[in-house]
Amino acid sequence: MDRMIYLSMSGAKATMQRQDTLANNLANVSTVGFRAELAAFRAVPVQGSGASTRVFALESTTGYDGSTGNVSATGRPLDVAMKGNSWLAVQGLDGTEAYTRAGSLDVAADGTLTTRNGLMVLGDGGPIQLPPNSEVLIGNDGTVSAKGVDGKSAAVGKLKLVTPEQPLQRGTDGLFRAEDGELPADPTARVQDGALEGSNVSAVETMVAMITAARQFESQMKMLQTAEADEKAAAQLLSMS
Repeated sequence: MDRMIYLSMSGAKATMQRQDTLANNLANVSTVGFRAELAAFRAVPVQGSGASTRVFALESTTGYDGSTGNVSATGRPLDVAMKGNSWLAVQGLDGTEAYTRAGSLDVAADGTLTTRNGLMVLGDGGPIQLPPNSEVLIGNDGTVSAKGVDGKSAAVGKLKLVTPEQPLQRGTDGLFRAEDGELPADPTARVQDGALEGSNVSAVETMVAMITAARQFESQMKMLQTAEADEKAAAQLLSMS
């Protein structure tokens, strides 16, 4: 059987994977702190006899777009936007330390500082506990202060901010982790209070890429149909001999 069938199939599969990645990015165009996922593929030449120009499309190492999203002011004291390449440390549902750029924070019923989706925010010394009926203030260095009803403020902890030297790895839970485990806190990391960083996904560019991927998939399907027609023609010629 002509290898073109398998080559077209691998190309179509790779295009479908790319389309899935683009669709996920587009769905998160409004997600706070979202990093666009990248889909990368490489061409692998077919070994053996035959045309040396034919190649398979295989998935390569994928990552994420590390560019910063647009930062918008919210005026909410519990909103923070990490500056530069800094990340906020949180505790994942599996109990491990993970990192996120989504700085929309909240206070749980027991006074624990958490993210909006309930993940515990980690401080330099562990979880950050806030006294009841206090006003929360976050400094640009990540220091968390609680202002009581008497008007006095007291520091209750400091956000653990890290600056990875190597790209982080995205988990299935949407959080990022370091390959070598937990990262040390960076004392030079800074945040902007009363602001949030948006997604770095460009809706227009993603839509154009999805259209391109759809056309590539159609081309691969046409190649499959061509290979099938060629095989039928060859079978007819052989039956006449």
